[in-house]
Amino acid sequence: MQVEAIQKSYRRWAPVYDLTFGRITQGGRILAAAHVNPQGGSVLEVGIGTGLALDYYGAQVRVTGIDLSAEMLREAEMRAARGGLKNLEGLHQMDARQIAFPDASFDHVAAMHIMSVVPEPERVLAEMARVVRPGGSVMIANHFAGRTAEGWAVVERLAAPLANLLGWHSDFAIDRVMGHPLLRLEEQRQVQPFGLMTFLRFRRVEGPAKT
Repeated sequence: MQVEAIQKSYRRWAPVYDLTFGRITQGGRILAAAHVNPQGGSVLEVGIGTGLALDYYGAQVRVTGIDLSAEMLREAEMRAARGGLKNLEGLHQMDARQIAFPDASFDHVAAMHIMSVVPEPERVLAEMARVVRPGGSVMIANHFAGRTAEGWAVVERLAAPLANLLGWHSDFAIDRVMGHPLLRLEEQRQVQPFGLMTFLRFRRVEGPAKT
């Protein structure tokens, strides 16, 4: 999906995202926060969207969010203001293929339901591996083709041609986020409801990140 199509799609979805697609994608955000909260530290939300995960992070977790969509970031800013959240360190309009933070800037990096939307997801994954510290975690929640409960394969095929309208690719292969040499898979599980989404948690191993 091209940048212009992404921006157009999320400009349209921003006002209603929380009540539609957002409701069926919360499971991954809850799992990410449950992993981060006992450890504390800093987390970068890549594609923070309307900030749906913000309420789940503990006060001891310092959160930074980036997103390509200015409209989504405005929604996230309003959510943080309404909730009086003090642990949000910043929201930045940014292309995830070129994350403007130094190497090893964060203890955790999360990408919730954006990997099948961004152009060049492998490049985005490499950037996530670069900005997380060695020993830190990279968490991805997404819908992957062939990873849903029985009966949903037909829905995947029907949705595939509508990628630009829906804002995500239903035929996105899990292999595209596997195999990075600096990321070791530590957890993989299907997420409710319906097992439509998969949650992946990686550990950043030692070694220089390469982009």
